[in-house]
Amino acid sequence: MALNYIWIGFFVVAYIVGLIKLIFLGDTEIFTVLVQSTFDMAKTAVEISLGLIGVMTLWLGLMKVGEKSGLINKIAKIIRPLFHKLFPQIPKNHPVFGSILMNISANMLGLDNAATPLGLKAMKQLQDLNPNKETATNSQIMFLVMNTSGLMLIPISVMMFRTQLGAVNPSDVFIPIMLATFFSTLAGIITVSIIQKINLFNKVILAYLGGLTVFMISIIVYFSQLSPEEISKISIIFSNVLLFTIIIGFLSSGFYKKIDVYSTFIEGAKEGFKTVILIIPYLVGILVSIAVFRASGAMDIVILGLQKAVEFLHLNSDFIPALPVALMKPLSGSGARGLMVETMTNYGADSFVGKLSCVFQGSTDTTFYIIAVYFGAVGIKRTRYAITAGLIADFAGAVAAIFIAYMFFY
Repeated sequence: MALNYIWIGFFVVAYIVGLIKLIFLGDTEIFTVLVQSTFDMAKTAVEISLGLIGVMTLWLGLMKVGEKSGLINKIAKIIRPLFHKLFPQIPKNHPVFGSILMNISANMLGLDNAATPLGLKAMKQLQDLNPNKETATNSQIMFLVMNTSGLMLIPISVMMFRTQLGAVNPSDVFIPIMLATFFSTLAGIITVSIIQKINLFNKVILAYLGGLTVFMISIIVYFSQLSPEEISKISIIFSNVLLFTIIIGFLSSGFYKKIDVYSTFIEGAKEGFKTVILIIPYLVGILVSIAVFRASGAMDIVILGLQKAVEFLHLNSDFIPALPVALMKPLSGSGARGLMVETMTNYGADSFVGKLSCVFQGSTDTTFYIIAVYFGAVGIKRTRYAITAGLIADFAGAVAAIFIAYMFFY
């Protein structure tokens, strides 16, 4: 229901802003721009969906091999105690725990192409446990919010853009992004846990989250001692070696268990095309509404209002020019990426605003895109509090990014 109101709200606000521009400002082209944005984004949404077919087919096929060979179940044992606490509705030893782990691991390593099909596989397995197929379960919401919070260890793409735009030290945003995305994820888990009445002070949860915190700090300390070239090289090598190791591991496990690996792969791969077809209408709907909201100038109005509010409170407003990236990120990853590049181009890659835009980009993930894709793939229509919890995580990440950027760069 919340997604329904937000979706309609984007169109209504864009229409009202368009009327104001037409009547009071004489902008006779505004509705042409709005209509064209619907066509352009509808085309883009379909292209995005179709672009997922290959990688989704590959990874769903590999996941089927890993599932039948029992490898995924073995991997899931590592985090099963924690997930049993965060996902109490899922039966013990269910293979979805392995899928969730693989998805989160791929996200942390910045392997977006692998993370999406793995996440969709997990969501479909969660849907199999769903007694009401159109309403999101607690487990689906927890999993989705963990994705929208965007926990990432290695922000390779952000550092690559900074390199291309002439940053003296492209990796100087690495630690700030790590800290900001951690706060985002932590806020998301805490929010959902409170709503679902999960005991966060349980010793298992504290042990795992504490251990993860120590591990992340260790990674930060290690990379902070390396040069930008070493960080980029090690990150790329580690990510790709790990990804290919996963592929070989799935295939080897199937061979070892003496299953028909190729036939099993084909069986799982067939699900890829079906899943993409299911995604298309949901993705077209949400991205078109975002496009008209942006094309109308409503986003600019929001930014101007925020700037005036900050100045009224006599606070430093130097972060405002980078804020469009934070506001766009929950709506569109490519849109936020474009705004990040635009900000660095206009203000300089090594400016405070330029660096903050990069931290915004890496601090969270595209909440509405993920909701549209993940819930759309399994036919969820009633998202309950998923959007609210996801946006709280986004907000926490953005606030953390601002404070951290002032601490590191101002």
